[in-house]
Amino acid sequence: MKTKGQHTITEITSQPAVWAEVIESFYARKDQVVAAYRTLPSDNVLFIGCGSTYYLSQAAAALFQGLTGIPANAAPSSELLLFPEQKIAAPESTLLVAISRSGTTTETLQAVSRFRKMGGPNVWVISCYPQSELAQCGDLTLLAGAAHEQSVAQTRSFSSMLILAQALAAAVAGEDVTALAALPGRLSSLLENTAGLFETLGQRIDLERIFFLGSGYQYGIANEAMLKMKEMSLTDSEAFHFMEFRHGPMSMATKKALIVGLFSEGVRAHEERVLSEMMALGAHTVGLNASPSSDYEYNVFFDNHAVPAWALPALFLPPLQLLAYHRSISKGLDPDNPRNLEAVVSLDATAFAVG
Repeated sequence: MKTKGQHTITEITSQPAVWAEVIESFYARKDQVVAAYRTLPSDNVLFIGCGSTYYLSQAAAALFQGLTGIPANAAPSSELLLFPEQKIAAPESTLLVAISRSGTTTETLQAVSRFRKMGGPNVWVISCYPQSELAQCGDLTLLAGAAHEQSVAQTRSFSSMLILAQALAAAVAGEDVTALAALPGRLSSLLENTAGLFETLGQRIDLERIFFLGSGYQYGIANEAMLKMKEMSLTDSEAFHFMEFRHGPMSMATKKALIVGLFSEGVRAHEERVLSEMMALGAHTVGLNASPSSDYEYNVFFDNHAVPAWALPALFLPPLQLLAYHRSISKGLDPDNPRNLEAVVSLDATAFAVG
């Protein structure tokens, strides 16, 4: 008899080994990827996806522009499909990066088709399935083949595809991509050291609302953590940029709220001030990548030695996936099969097609 959540917990805890395989696979293609990018007449990059992969696109765009200086943006696939003129001004000089776990999501496939019809010549793909329609239609495809999942909610597939996006940005920017090799070991230690904390927090059903704060590279990660909490545990959760939380949402900072801060390198002092203010208002607080001296209710310190800031985003998510998993189990739910959801959103392509 299947135990509730058995696939999800296996997929979360297997991430260190999966990451190692994905990183090695990128190393083998790094020179090819960089050479291919140098042939493109791209003045800007647009990352697209749906649901989790839209949030992945947010993180990927921030990383790409931050490292390369080349303008990069993110959009839901449906926005490119329905409002193309609002998303791309010059398709002929745009690199479209389509991200999809399955490679079969209707909106993403249709968005790629629309981009091609607009005269966009360059489509790259990040996915987990090499034989999927999306993977086959890309001019270059980066694969996280070891990250296949049986659960509906994305966990190791998201983080593995994020690592590919991190590696892509770093390689194009001329950064030392071998810095990624430290991530599997760091994640193993992080999961071991925080498993008890996030299980305990997941069992706090008295916490009615959960907020995830992240800025810069971490904003897309905060959004994905919010989505995992909604999908797995049916909990009211929201994500905000740190500074934006003061502009209205802080009215929700009460003893029934848990506020999780995903701190960024370089601007941590500003972000930590926000979390401290929320704790003073009575909210429960967790700081991720906090300094060892930080005085929050719960403090998670990352070992950042020899890991550049651009490589850190993937580390934030697995502990928060555990938080969503344990909250789901505590509520008697099955995180493997969230309510009303399927692994792939498939629509009638003919009816959905535009133009």
